[in-house]
Amino acid sequence: MKLIKLRKEDVIEFKKLMQEAFQYGFESYTKQKEEQVLPEKDIDECLNNPNGHAYEMIDDDGSILGGSIVNVNPETQNNHLDFLFVKVGVQSKGIGQEIWKEIECLYPETKKWI
Repeated sequence: MKLIKLRKEDVIEFKKLMQEAFQYGFESYTKQKEEQVLPEKDIDECLNNPNGHAYEMIDDDGSILGGSIVNVNPETQNNHLDFLFVKVGVQSKGIGQEIWKEIECLYPETKKWI
């Protein structure tokens, strides 16, 4: 598996998988059903941010295992993790940790993550 910049052809699936992961996490934790806990507009806002950077973790066959969106402030280097998700059905395999390790390697100049 490897972390790559979000490919344009994967944006729709990336958003769908992220929404499913957040929905699953919310409902598993709260035992409540909600119509939608992560609106697409919230994801789009982060994807369209000029300082936003989106990444997808892909398997050897190119399928998306998870991903992340970070907001990088080039002036202060106080960067922000907007979203990190692991695809429903492949959790508890270290994918989320691997995504985070790769993000930290991509931004070694970060003073702090907020």
